[in-house]
Amino acid sequence: MSRIGTKPVSVPKNIKVLVAKTAVSVEGPKGKLQFALSPRITVTQEADKVKVGRVGNARTDRALHGLTRAMIANMIRGVTDGYMKELELVGVGYRAQMTGRKVTFQLGYSHPIEFLIPEGITIEVPKPTNIIVKGIDRQKVGQVAANIQRLSPPEPYKGKGIRFVGEQVRRKAGKATAAK
Repeated sequence: MSRIGTKPVSVPKNIKVLVAKTAVSVEGPKGKLQFALSPRITVTQEADKVKVGRVGNARTDRALHGLTRAMIANMIRGVTDGYMKELELVGVGYRAQMTGRKVTFQLGYSHPIEFLIPEGITIEVPKPTNIIVKGIDRQKVGQVAANIQRLSPPEPYKGKGIRFVGEQVRRKAGKATAAK
């Protein structure tokens, strides 16, 4: 049995969960999310709990069991609290600036890079070297943060680039001079 899949998901009072045959939708104070269900997975709703079950015991069924339960729990947390990723820019002259629905980055290239903010995501730039990505969909928040990091990934020699707050970049030694 799946250890994660068998745990019921508790639903807070201010959250509305609608279970249909093909999808589960969760509505809360921050918004609404929906997840398509596999026909091999069953979802039942009780008073303040959502339980996930599976039709068979095949490998894919077991994998989808835990995945579906985790997705429902993430949706419930997303519409109540939301998700957030913090990034920092490290490097001389590296900075970010908000302009409408775009973030303009100066990353040491000869030109600024403009990043269009997707729908359902909010980005804050409290300082020119800090970026905060917020949203209700955990996957979307993580993907947008990864796309921003991909503009200039942290490099191992000088440590410059865009990194997550608290991320440790493994440093490498530079070129050693030849002994004469």
